[in-house]
Amino acid sequence: MFTLENTLLKVMVNPTGAELTSLFHKTPELEYMWNGDPAFWGKHSPVLFPIVGTLKDNTFYYDGNPYHLGRHGFAREKQFAVEDNTADVITFLLESNEETQALWPFPFTLRIRYSLFENALAVLYEVTNTGKADMFFSLGAHPAFAMPLVPGTAYSDYYLAFDKIENAPRWPISKEGLIEEFSKPLLLNSDRLPLRKELFQQDALVMKDLNSTIISVRSEQTPHGLELDFAGFPFLGLWAAKAADFVCIEPWCGIADSVISNQLIEEKEGINKLEPGGVFTRTWSVRVW
Repeated sequence: MFTLENTLLKVMVNPTGAELTSLFHKTPELEYMWNGDPAFWGKHSPVLFPIVGTLKDNTFYYDGNPYHLGRHGFAREKQFAVEDNTADVITFLLESNEETQALWPFPFTLRIRYSLFENALAVLYEVTNTGKADMFFSLGAHPAFAMPLVPGTAYSDYYLAFDKIENAPRWPISKEGLIEEFSKPLLLNSDRLPLRKELFQQDALVMKDLNSTIISVRSEQTPHGLELDFAGFPFLGLWAAKAADFVCIEPWCGIADSVISNQLIEEKEGINKLEPGGVFTRTWSVRVW
C-alpha cells in the first residue's frame, strides 16, 4: 500500500489494480471512501480497462477472431509497477504482455497518476498504443464514496447535485449486464437526484452525454460533502450494492454492450480508437470538504 499526503489530505493506493482505497480529510477527520466490506462489495475504486461493463456473451470479435473477457476487464486485478513516488504524487504503470494479449489483442501501456492539490485528488489515465495497428479500448473509474458521510446522518439525507439542469434518461441494464435498447426517465428538468438505496435495486443508473461535467454529493444536514469533476467522460454510471452504505460515481469513456450489439469491437458503442504510437489521456478529480 502506498500513501500520499499533504497538509489536508491523506490518500492510500493499492498497487494491485492501482486502486484508490482511502481518501481521508485531516481537518474534519473524515474518511470519504467506502470501506470495502466484502459482505456487500469488496472493492473501493477499481480501474475499468480495457472495457467498461459487460460484453455480450463476454465475447468480442476482432480481425475475425473471438476473444473472451469478463466484466470491466482485467486491469483491476493486475499488479501495477510504480514509476515514481513523491509525497503527494504517485504514478503506476501496467504494460501488456502475452497474458493480456490473449484476452485483448492490442499492445499498450496504461499509466495512472494520483496527485494531491490542497483538498482535491486528481486521477490521470494515460493509454499509449505501443502496437503497429489501431488499438480499441474503453476506460473508466469506479470510486465508491461512503454514505452516510457523517455520523448521525442517514443515507437519504444526501443528494447528488449536477452543475447544470438535466433532462437525462437512464439506460437500464439487463440481467445479463447489457444496456437495454430503450431508455427510461430519470432527470426531468432538474439538477438534483435524491439518494435512496432503492435507486439501485435494478443495477446501475447509466447516463449518456450529460450537460454537466461536475457532480456533487451534498446534504442539508451537514456542511461536509464532495465534488467530482468528470469533464471529457461521455458516460456516467451511478451504483451501489443492494443495502450498502456507499454510492459509486463512475466516469466512463466506454459503456457495456447493448443487447443488440453485433460484438465487433470496432463498432462497439463508446469505443475509443488509438493509432499506433498514439496517446489518450483523461483526468477526473474529487474535491472534499
